[in-house]
Amino acid sequence: MESYTVLLPAAGSGNRMGAGFNKLFLELDEKPILIHTLNVFEKDSACDGMILSVKEEERPIIERMLEQYSITKVKALVEGGAERQQSVAACIRAHQTDGIVLVHDAARPFIRQEVIVSLVDTASKYGAAIAGVLVKDTIKVALDGIVKETVDRSKLWTIQTPQAFRYGILKEASDKAEAEGFLGTDESMIVERIGVDVRMVESTYDNVKMTTKEDLLFGEVLLKHRRQEDFQ
Repeated sequence: MESYTVLLPAAGSGNRMGAGFNKLFLELDEKPILIHTLNVFEKDSACDGMILSVKEEERPIIERMLEQYSITKVKALVEGGAERQQSVAACIRAHQTDGIVLVHDAARPFIRQEVIVSLVDTASKYGAAIAGVLVKDTIKVALDGIVKETVDRSKLWTIQTPQAFRYGILKEASDKAEAEGFLGTDESMIVERIGVDVRMVESTYDNVKMTTKEDLLFGEVLLKHRRQEDFQ
């Protein structure tokens, strides 16, 4: 597998979590969510390094965390923007090296190694790949409270991160979006705009983003289950 660098926007808030501060500082099993996520890449020999976008006022807190938990692969902490896309763009500018880059939600600590391998291999071959899972629920289109259509869910994916790209492709897409004032919902969306085909890589349903209090409860269960897997 080709080596990669991972870009992690970590300048969010805890609004939906109701935390009143950065949700990445909340703990799962007495360890910050951020550290759980960083450890995935810290332990991966194919990961050349990590670049985090952060709030300037939180930089000292994160620096202390990195030292406390022996995270050594963080190459840079850059100032994040008001929007996720701006934070990722700051990470892209700080990287400036050819090769494969992953963009990953810092609040997704349960990404599996085999998914990372598949993403990197696919992006290396085709240029762009994103993680996702097939939609399990029935999806309907409704207007003014009236169902108008039942959508064929066999073609629908719920998109996750990481999203993997050749650096040049992601940089071109980011620069174009910035120049045109376009704000996408994810990195794939801005890459699609420059005409690059983005490949789907099947992920796992447990690659959840820690967004609400209920997610934290689920996260504790997942951690317990992962430990059991490690001992089998």
